[in-house]
Amino acid sequence: MGHKRSPRRSCRAGKAAQPRTSLHLRVARIIYAQTQTVFPEYSHPNSPKKYTLPQLAACVMLCFYFKMSYCDFEELLRMSQELREELELEEVPHYSTLSRMYQRFRASHLDEMNRQLLQSLGVVEEAVALDSTGFRPTQASAYFQTRRGKPFRSWVKGSYAVGTRSQLILGALSGRGPSGDSSHLSTLKRRVSPYGKRGNWVILADGGFDGQGVGPRDLIPPVRRGGALKATERKARAELVSQARLDGLFGQRWKSETVISVLKRKFGEGVRSRKPRLQMRECRVKALVYNAYR
Repeated sequence: MGHKRSPRRSCRAGKAAQPRTSLHLRVARIIYAQTQTVFPEYSHPNSPKKYTLPQLAACVMLCFYFKMSYCDFEELLRMSQELREELELEEVPHYSTLSRMYQRFRASHLDEMNRQLLQSLGVVEEAVALDSTGFRPTQASAYFQTRRGKPFRSWVKGSYAVGTRSQLILGALSGRGPSGDSSHLSTLKRRVSPYGKRGNWVILADGGFDGQGVGPRDLIPPVRRGGALKATERKARAELVSQARLDGLFGQRWKSETVISVLKRKFGEGVRSRKPRLQMRECRVKALVYNAYR
């Protein structure tokens, strides 16, 4: 009599036979779906119609995701048929076409794509953590700049609002450093308000965000300028923060630093654009590709 295969072994063999979808292809699918909701198909009725604007925009976003130059990404597209099929590309765009497409990007485009992605995921948060970081304005390392006698004296600054439950970036702003964080507080609060749990969500941030925009439920340690706290509302906020530390709630603020660490390690610590307006845009691009990757 022949040996019969056990049901458990056949089940395992069936699972092993199922191919796993590439993470990069899934990210490309998400990014392409978002660009289709923001960009029109063509910029002009008489366009050559070799590729659509959403296709080119997705290619630009994937350049940042893969941390590649436009020239290298063009070669990747020529090599990967699956990636071309995911983006519905019949021809491979030239790298100069991708460079010109990035100049079409607006901050409103990136914010709208991020908003629609978060809405599709149904994000609801009880606590949102804020933090900011600096990106090198060139591809040169800080060590190289110091050795040549020209250390970085300014940088591109990105401020991010991170949901503590989903660990997704709910809002992003850009600026120039060194500068304070308090100027970004009100705008970030307004952008993340659609994702806060109705009537019961708080902001977690460090003392750098202490300013006029701080609300009564914002857990932001008041800065002790010139000694002890004097204002009644600042004393009350200091007590709330101390209680939140004991409860473990304020410790959730560290998730924003974790997300920023992943963002910089995965997609680069510097910006590659030369023009200041394009450099500012990269802070939002990195946030969007992080959410797609997440």
